[in-house]
Amino acid sequence: MALTILTVTFVAFLALGVPVAFAIGLSSVCTILYEGLPVAVLFQQMMSGMNIFSFLAIPFFIFSGELMLHGGIADKIVALARNAVGHVRGGLGMANVLACTLFGGVSGSPTADVSAMGAVMIPMMKREGYDTDYAVNVTTHASLVGALMPTSHNMIIYSLAAGGKVSIGALIAAGVVPAVVLCGCMLVAAYAVAVKRGYPAGTFPGWNAVARSLAAALPGLAVVVIILAGILTGVFTATESASIAVVYSIVLTFFLYRTMTWENFLKAAARAVKTTGIVLLLIGVSAMFQYLMALYSVADLAGGWLSKVSSSPWTIFFLINVILFLLGTFMDMASTMLICTPIFLPIAMTYGMDPVQFGMVMLINCALGLNTPPVGTTQFVGCAIGGISVGEVMRTILPFYSALIAALLLVTYIPGFSLWLPRLVGVAH
Repeated sequence: MALTILTVTFVAFLALGVPVAFAIGLSSVCTILYEGLPVAVLFQQMMSGMNIFSFLAIPFFIFSGELMLHGGIADKIVALARNAVGHVRGGLGMANVLACTLFGGVSGSPTADVSAMGAVMIPMMKREGYDTDYAVNVTTHASLVGALMPTSHNMIIYSLAAGGKVSIGALIAAGVVPAVVLCGCMLVAAYAVAVKRGYPAGTFPGWNAVARSLAAALPGLAVVVIILAGILTGVFTATESASIAVVYSIVLTFFLYRTMTWENFLKAAARAVKTTGIVLLLIGVSAMFQYLMALYSVADLAGGWLSKVSSSPWTIFFLINVILFLLGTFMDMASTMLICTPIFLPIAMTYGMDPVQFGMVMLINCALGLNTPPVGTTQFVGCAIGGISVGEVMRTILPFYSALIAALLLVTYIPGFSLWLPRLVGVAH
């Protein structure tokens, strides 16, 4: 009965439009009151859930991404991408995918990625004759690569949701190849649609222009290399790498590029504080929720239900993907990971999936949710920039969605995409 109360109240609060964090907390309180236990138990869980040293990486990674967003890095990355691939058929679409991937590596945030790249690329594509729905779809889907990049704080959230048993260093290394796969699938989709619609090819500016734009963008892109190299060689931990990313971003934007203003610095700091507060609140209330799910053996119940459906790992993984996708359409990324990881990770491991690989599957599913109504954060941002309705964009979304689903299936059923690099550098077994 208590589990029914937990589920029904949570769904009811969401249906009433209560923010996810408060829906989680209120449903937990309702359940604990029904059980007759002291409410203080929940708040103890909440405080212990947030009071973890490795979480210091979260505000640092968020702040680093905001500094890059407000520090003028986007323009240099766009110039590099356009010079490199802008001359092929539908060149601006291809450049958009490449630029979003590169900036995603710098910012680690799909929302920051679509905000920065969308503000530059969507108006540019519209001016050069590209349809608005194409420009928005390319931008919003390519920006999701940021969730898999080394600067993504979502990997730290997943590590927490997995009970701290999954190495953050292994997750950071594991995200590189899936990010490349996701980018490749998006390039294919962008090119195919561009050919079908007859979009023009640009003019190749020459290798000198490519070299100059690469030199200009390279210092910004180096933050990815610094984080990866530092963690994989053991020079610093994931938490230390996040603080180094902040220092590097400040030095880069203030002293090397000299594009950061004091006003933009304050904006970046304010946005980082706001985002960190939201994420930590979600982490705290999700710790309450996870306590109750463990108390009522939700993972065992879910595993039992799935085992009745099928005993095939392929089928079980497919069903987990479907459930995660559906949940991701009405919950944000952090909420989905914090609630679903304790339930589905043990099931996936029972059927032979490595927890590092499951982390990549979880991240891609959550990223898909960012581009799907009714939540669809990145899609709403892209549509707002493009001045187009979500309905119009959804009508032509299939090729881009198919590309993301293809990448998800590859990562789900071929462990090597996630595990090859971590095993190569010795951060995973």
